[in-house]
Parts: sequence; C-alpha cells; structure tokens
Amino acid sequence: MAVAVLAMFATQAWGQDLLARQAPIDKKLKAVDSLALVRQIEAEKSVYPAYALYPEWSNKSVHNYGSTVQVPDTFRIDLTGFCMPTTHTKITSKCGPRWRRMHNGLDIKVYIGDTIRAAFDGKVRMVAYERYGYGKYVVIRHDNGLETIYGHLSAQIVKEDEYVKAGDPIGLGGNTGRSTGSHLHFETRFLGQVINPEFMFDFPKQDIVSDSYLFVKGANLYEYQRKAALASIANGKSFKAETVAIRYHKVRSGDTLGSISRKYNVSISRLCQLNGIKRSSILRVGQLLRCS
Repeated sequence: MAVAVLAMFATQAWGQDLLARQAPIDKKLKAVDSLALVRQIEAEKSVYPAYALYPEWSNKSVHNYGSTVQVPDTFRIDLTGFCMPTTHTKITSKCGPRWRRMHNGLDIKVYIGDTIRAAFDGKVRMVAYERYGYGKYVVIRHDNGLETIYGHLSAQIVKEDEYVKAGDPIGLGGNTGRSTGSHLHFETRFLGQVINPEFMFDFPKQDIVSDSYLFVKGANLYEYQRKAALASIANGKSFKAETVAIRYHKVRSGDTLGSISRKYNVSISRLCQLNGIKRSSILRVGQLLRCS
C-alpha cells in the first residue's frame, strides 16, 4: 500500500515537473504563432488594404465591383486616425439627387492649388482623368474598408499602388472635368456602396462625427433612412431598405403640385418641404421632385 502511494506521488511530481518544463515551451510556441500571424497580416496588407473584404485589386475602374462582392448587412468602420482632406469648411453641394442625376459625394469649396490630403492610411488604387466626370482624380483604399475619391484636382501628386499615410498630400485643388468652379468632390464608399460623407466627416468643425461608423446596407445616403435603420437595429429587427425607398417624379407638361401630390399620396406641404420649394414655385418640365 505504502509503495503504491509513493508511486502515485512520484507520478504526480513527474507530471508537475513536465508541465513546468512545458510551460515556457508553450509560451514560446504562442509567441512564434503570434509572430507568424503578424507576418501573415503584413503580407496580406502588402497586397492591398482591406484584403479580407475586397475580391481584387484593380486600377481600371472607380466602381468595378457590382455583383463580385458580397456586401454585409452591417459593418463597423473605424474612423480614428483620420485627417480632413482639406482645411476648407464650406460645402457647396450635398450628397443626393442633383440636376436629374445622383451626386454621390460632397463638393467642398477649395481653390486651385490648395493641398488635398489623404483621409486615412491606405494605398492609392487609381490616379486617372475623366473629361466629362471626375476630371483629374485619385482613389484610395483604406485599411478600415473605406475607399475615398478626390475629384476635379488640378494635379495628382501620388502614383497608383503607392502607400500613403493620413494627411499625406495627394493632389492639388482644381476645376477639371465636369465642374463649374474650383472645388473638391469628395466621395466615401464601402465595397462600392456610397456613404454620405456628412455621416462621417464634419467639415465645418474639421472633425469626424464619431470614432466609428456603422454601415447598414441600404441606409447610408439619407438621414431618414439612417434613423429608420438604427431604430430597427436597436429594437432587434432587421432593416429592409425597400420599406423606406425614396420615390421621385420627373415633371411632365401639365403637371402641378396638386396632381403630383395626389399621384403619390403626399401633401403639397410635404412636397414643398422635401424639395425646398414653395407652393407658388413654377415647375419645369424635366425637373426631378422627391415624393417620399
């Protein structure tokens, strides 16, 4: 019996010694694993930022994703480490419908030659020119998943596939392309989906709105969409963009505010409020009116 007890204690002691000897080995292995993981992450970043989100890296098109990406219902975008792209604060045109077409960014008043800077760390995906669009422009993909677009530049001072840090100069303010005066056209997109820059950047205050932005599929352009989406999420419900879809009416000959209000079941007062017009305003054929 005594011999058996002694053998048991000897086995336990041997086991404890083994564990004690193994602990530093396990710790070292964990360190090696961590180092390997860091190297893997750095290798992926060297291909391009947000490697896990985007299917490819291409310098051919600004909006080249379409059905090739799977857009998540929600995604938290880190906005820390930002830099305002310009020190100017005056917004001359907001994100939304304009002149019978969508305006997918903000226009900020800048002057020709003003320095334009990268909003976040990232890699330059495109440096190109569109005569009837962005003019001279730069597209940067960032580690947080955003892509930022800087349009109507007078000069681009970065190259494609170049890494930049937040605040690095990337171009000079200008009036190139489809532009009626010197300004910066600034877009923010996630997997090709437009996000209203005002939801993230406060140009008058030269700051970000918050440290992060919750991307919600189908609710990143208009304030009423955003509120509906966040309310649904807060109540534990899924958000369906089509339930709050915006409707527009293109004015035809003979249309009046009264006939349009009856067609879309919306009051004339609400029509005026949505479009910034008065009851006495004269409607123009071809004019685009928001009706919801």
